[in-house]
This record gives sequence, C-alpha cells and structure tokens, in this order.
Amino acid sequence: MQMIDISSIKTHNQYLRLDSDVEELKKSIETVGMINPLVLNENNELIAGGRRYAALKALGHTQVPVIKVNKNELEQELISIDENLVRKDLTNLELEKSLSRGREIYESLYPSAKKFTEEELKTPQELEIQKELPNEQRSFIDLTAEKTGLSKRVIKSAIDREERASDKVKELRKSGNLNASQTNEIVKLDKKDQEHIADLVKDRPAKEVKELVQNINQNGLQSAVNTLINAPSLPKEYKSLKTLLQRTNKVLAKILIEEMSSEHEDVQTILDSISTLRVSLDQFIELSASGTPADEMQNPDEQTDENYSNIITQALGGLNQDKINQENAEY
Repeated sequence: MQMIDISSIKTHNQYLRLDSDVEELKKSIETVGMINPLVLNENNELIAGGRRYAALKALGHTQVPVIKVNKNELEQELISIDENLVRKDLTNLELEKSLSRGREIYESLYPSAKKFTEEELKTPQELEIQKELPNEQRSFIDLTAEKTGLSKRVIKSAIDREERASDKVKELRKSGNLNASQTNEIVKLDKKDQEHIADLVKDRPAKEVKELVQNINQNGLQSAVNTLINAPSLPKEYKSLKTLLQRTNKVLAKILIEEMSSEHEDVQTILDSISTLRVSLDQFIELSASGTPADEMQNPDEQTDENYSNIITQALGGLNQDKINQENAEY
C-alpha cells in the first residue's frame, strides 16, 4: 500500500459508481478511517473503490491510500465487476449485466474452470464439492454465490436474462415495464419473437406470459398472438378482487371450521366492514348476472339474508370438509 495525491487518479472506468450516495461512507471514514484502500493499475487508473474515492474527495483528502496491481485488461475488468457484485447496491439490470460479463471474462481467463449446468441446481452438495477445487477450476456461478450470498439459481437466472433477452425486452425492463418473472418466460423464445410480443405482455402477469410462450411454441407466433388479442381481457380490478377473495376464502374457512371467537374490540370493526361488504357483494353478483348498472339496483336495505347466505356459499367455493382441511393445512 502507498499514499498518492488524489488528483493524480484517473476515474474513467465504466464500472465506477462515482455519483452514488456516500454520506454514510463519509461518516464511517471520519470515524474509523480508511479500512480498504483504493485499487489502481500501473497507470493510476481506478479499478475498484469508486464510492470510497468519491467520499475521500468530498471530505477534502488530498493524500489517499492505494494498492497498485499489475493485471491485464480482462483481469482489471473482472476486479471491477467483482467489487460491484459484492457491494450489492446495483440495480437489477446492472447486476445482470455484471454477472453475464463477469462469467464471460472468468471463463476466458480460466478455460479449465467448471462450466455450470442446470443439473447442479438440483444438487445441494455440489457447492461443497467445488469448494475443494482450486478457484480457477470452480465455476463462476459457484464462486459468485459464495462471495455474494446470492443463490446459484438467482445468479443463473440473472445471467440468462441478460444473455437471452432481446433489445426491446431490455428496454422495457429498464423503463420498469417488465419484471424479472415476466422476462424469465419471454427469454424462452428466440429474440425475434421476443421483439414481437414484448409490448403485448408488459402489463400481464407472469402466468399469462408463460401461457402465451407455451402457445407460441405449440401453435406459432401469429396464431398465439391472435388468440391473445381476441381473448376477453379481465380488468385489473377484477384481478385484484380475485386475489383478495382467494385469501379471504382461506381465512374464512379456517375461522368457520374451527369456530373461532374473539372478544377483541376490533371484532366489531370487522363486522361493520363485513356488513358493508355484504351489500357490495349482492350488488356485484347482480351486476355480473344481469349487466344492470349499479345505480339502478334495488335498495341495499331490501337485500335478503338468503342472498347473503348464497354469497357466503359461493365465497367459500362449496368447500367440503376434506377441502377445508386441505386449505387449513396450506394456510
């Protein structure tokens, strides 16, 4: 380690995060000093330690501790990537890009390294076995899992998304219009087909995206897209209601079968909410059955207990004793 003038350090490395928040890091440096020095190459180019550099500069330090390494360009890039991965404050896309590029460099530098396979995801003992090998023979995914704490499956999926996604899919991910689960399904298609369907699926849940991908593989792109476009779309409010009802049904089944009771003061609030829900459910059922506008429905006071009984029966989904016991076990 040596001390050099901070103004002599070059910071054009693409992996440096010089514009991130370093307030907490500044406080740490002021309190306990610099624990890890900056890492530079022989040309005073900063390889690792962008946030530390930014914090030191903001604190007004002129002389800073550094370690210089003599590595080739690929090795230097891998050092930069490695620091970013361990730091864990990358966006999802930055993480995926770093993992993909890191594996590419690592396997180029170490041709004898073990190549990671899908089968190893099913073998919990595989990581322990690889620990006995020299680092240059272990797979990049195993080493990264050990250093970052990420699971091998998460790392493998992240790399697949980066390497297999089309430009359009990456663009939608960057803008927040596609999440990882949706992308995991889309990238099962070739990039040309991904470009065609990316905009069509950005607002659809991963389950629907999966079904579309399966339909494309079975019946072809045009047929699957036509089916998707012509199929009636369930409004997002209905989707939310479906999810809420599934959760409510499960809790209600447990309460009713076990005949739970409580004297807590919030019970009355719950009963009041159920009373309001009872009216809304009656109106919703009539609306769905007849298409009658809500403001033309009968007065809520005219709703009958028989209607409410039917609602509860439907809400519970006709669960028999065996079904309810199964739901209880799952809950």
